[in-house]
Amino acid sequence: MTAPRPAEPPSEELSRLAALHGVATSYSPSPDRTVAASATAVTLALAALGVDAATPDAVRTALTAREHALGERLLPPTVVGWGSGTPAALDALPEATRLSIRTEQGETRGSADRLPPGVHALTATTPDGRTTHAHLIVAPAGLPAPPARSCGLLVQLYSLLSRRSWGMGDLADLGELAGWAGRTLGAGFVQVNPLHAAVPGPPTDPSPYRPSSRRFPDPVHLRVEDVPEFAYAGDRDRVRTLLERAGELRGAVLEKGALIDRDAVWEAKREALELAHEVPLGPGRRAAYADFLAGQGQALEDHATWYALAEVHGADWHRWPAALRDPRSPETARARRELAARVDFHSRLVWLTDAQLTAAQRTAREAGMPVGIVHDLAVGVHPAGADAWAQQEYFAAGMSVGAPPDAFNARGQDWGLPPWRPDRLADSGYAPFRALLRALFRYAGALRIDHVMGLFRLWWVPEGHPPTEGTYVRYDAEAMLAVLVLEASRAGAVVIGEDLGTVEPGVREALRERGVYGTSVLWFERDWEGDRRPLPPDAWRPDCLATATTHDLPPTAARLSGEHVELRDSLGLLTRPLEEERAEAAADVAEWRELLRRLGLLRDPDSSQEAEIQAVHRYLLRTPAHMIGVWLPDGVGDRRPQNLPGTWDQYPNWRLPIADTTGRPVTLEELAASPRLRALMAALRE
Repeated sequence: MTAPRPAEPPSEELSRLAALHGVATSYSPSPDRTVAASATAVTLALAALGVDAATPDAVRTALTAREHALGERLLPPTVVGWGSGTPAALDALPEATRLSIRTEQGETRGSADRLPPGVHALTATTPDGRTTHAHLIVAPAGLPAPPARSCGLLVQLYSLLSRRSWGMGDLADLGELAGWAGRTLGAGFVQVNPLHAAVPGPPTDPSPYRPSSRRFPDPVHLRVEDVPEFAYAGDRDRVRTLLERAGELRGAVLEKGALIDRDAVWEAKREALELAHEVPLGPGRRAAYADFLAGQGQALEDHATWYALAEVHGADWHRWPAALRDPRSPETARARRELAARVDFHSRLVWLTDAQLTAAQRTAREAGMPVGIVHDLAVGVHPAGADAWAQQEYFAAGMSVGAPPDAFNARGQDWGLPPWRPDRLADSGYAPFRALLRALFRYAGALRIDHVMGLFRLWWVPEGHPPTEGTYVRYDAEAMLAVLVLEASRAGAVVIGEDLGTVEPGVREALRERGVYGTSVLWFERDWEGDRRPLPPDAWRPDCLATATTHDLPPTAARLSGEHVELRDSLGLLTRPLEEERAEAAADVAEWRELLRRLGLLRDPDSSQEAEIQAVHRYLLRTPAHMIGVWLPDGVGDRRPQNLPGTWDQYPNWRLPIADTTGRPVTLEELAASPRLRALMAALRE
C-alpha cells in the first residue's frame, strides 16, 4: 500500500475519520492563519492509534466501524465528575438506567451523588438490558491556592556543588540549600530540574528532559555518605580510593574549570553503592525496604529489570533479543530470575533515592517553607528507556512528540519522545498517568509540568519525517486534569504548568479553573494585542509563578548586557544580521529599563548591573503573582545559560556549575555567604 504524497491534503472521509479519533487535519500557528496537515501525517497518526487509513477503502471501512461503535456506546471508557455533583455523562444515559458503583474505598453504591474523590468502577445497565463498564474519576472541583504568597529559588541541581559533592550537586546539597534558604532567607520553595532516571551511558544524554523513566528517580543524585550501609562497607581501601576520586571530580569542576561529568560521577557512585549493597540491611531497614517493594509492585520490578537487562544487552531495548523486548514474555521472566541480584540492586537504588528525596522535602518544610521542593515533570521519556519498554502498550509506536513550525522556528521541532496513546490511557482509567503523579507527589510540595499544553494535545511527528510533516493529536483534557487535581489534592501539593509559547485558546482558562498555576517570564510579558510594550505589573495574572528567566533562557545579567546575542552569534545560531539582533535586544531591554525607572524601581540612570537585577525582581514583587522565583545563578551574576536551545555539541548544555560574574564556579557554601545573593533576596522581602 502506498502512502499519500506529503503535500496531499486529507480527503473529506479521512478528515471525518481523523476527527473521530482526535487527530487534527489543520492547525493555526496564529489567529489569522490556518495550515492544513498532510494526508501522510494524518494517516500515520491514525495508524499509530491502530486505525488503518492507508487506502480509500480502508478509510471508509474504519469510518463505518468507528461511527457504529460510537453510536452503540453508552459511556466513554473514562467518565469524569467534579466535586459532589453528578458527572454530565451520566445525565445523558437513558431514563431508568441502573448504576452500580464500586468505589475506590470498597463501597458499593447505586448513585453517583456525593461520591468520595477517587477512581471508581462504574457499571450502567439500561432498561433494555444493555450494560457498559467505565472508570469514574471523581476529583475536587479545583486545587486550593498555596497558603501564602512566597518567593523561592530556581536551580538546576547538578549545577549546585558543595564542598561535599561528588562532582555534581546532589540531594544532600538540595536539603542544605532548602534548610538555609527557608530559615535565613525566608524562601517558600526551591524548584529543581527533573530528577528522573536517565538512560545509562556512557555517554549519557545530559538533558534531564529526555529520561529513561519519569516515575522513578535517578540514583546519580544520591549523597553516598548518607546511605547508612556505606559506613559499614568492608573494603576500606576501595572506599578511600572512591572518596579520593570523588574529591578529584569535585576539584576538577570547582578549581580547574572542567565541565560536570555525569558519567564519571555515576561510575564512582555506582562502585560505592555496589559496596553498600553488599552490607546486609538491619531488620528495621529490611522491613522498610520490603514495604517499599510491595508498595511499588510490578512497576518497580519492571524498572529494575530493564536496568539489569541493559547492563547485559545495552541501553536500547529495541536491539535486545526479540523475546526480551516483551516485558511479559517467559524469557524476560527467566532473565529476571537469573539477574535477581542485579534487579535487587537497582530496586535498592530507587528506594535509597526516594528516601533522600523525601528527606529533602522534610527538611524544607521544617525550615518553614510553605511549599518546599518543587519538582519538574518532563513532557516525555526516551524511546529506548525503561518506561517505553515496560509500558509500550501505552505509547504510540513510530511517533515522536514535537512542535509545529512557528515564527521562532520555521522547521518545527522533534523532541524524540514517544507520546502516550490517548485511547489506551482512557481505556485504563489513566492508570499510568495516575501512578506517575502519585510517585512524584511522594516527595514534592509542588510539581511543575513541562509543556502543560500536552494535557490537551501534542504534536505527533511520524518517524522518518520532518517536524513539518506532523499533526496534533488530542487528549481528553478533562480526564487528564481530573487525575492531576485528584492526585495533587491527595498530596496537598501545588501544580505549576509551564505554559510559555503558543497556547491554544481556552487552555489557560481551563487550567485556571482547576487551580493549576501558569508560568510568566518577565521578558515575554508584553501587551501583544495592543502596543506591544512591557506590561505594567498590575496587568499580570495572579495565579502564576513569575520569574525573570528560566534554564532555557539567558541569565538576567546576560540579558541586560546583550551578551546572549553575542553568544548565539558565535555559535552560528542567528537567523538575521548580528547588528539587527543586537539592536532588537537593546531596544527590548531599554523599554524594560524605562518602565523600571517610571515605577521608581531603578533611580540611577548609571545603576550597576547588580542594582538592575534587584530592580527586575522588585518589579516581580509588584505583580500580583502568588509565587515569585529567583534563578539562583542570578543571585551571583552568572552570565551563562544552563541550556542553549538549538545546540548540542556546540555548547556545554546541562554541564555547567553555577558561577559568578567572572565565570568562576561558586560552591553552595559560598552562595550561602554571598552578600550579593542575600541583598537580592532582601530586596524581595522589603
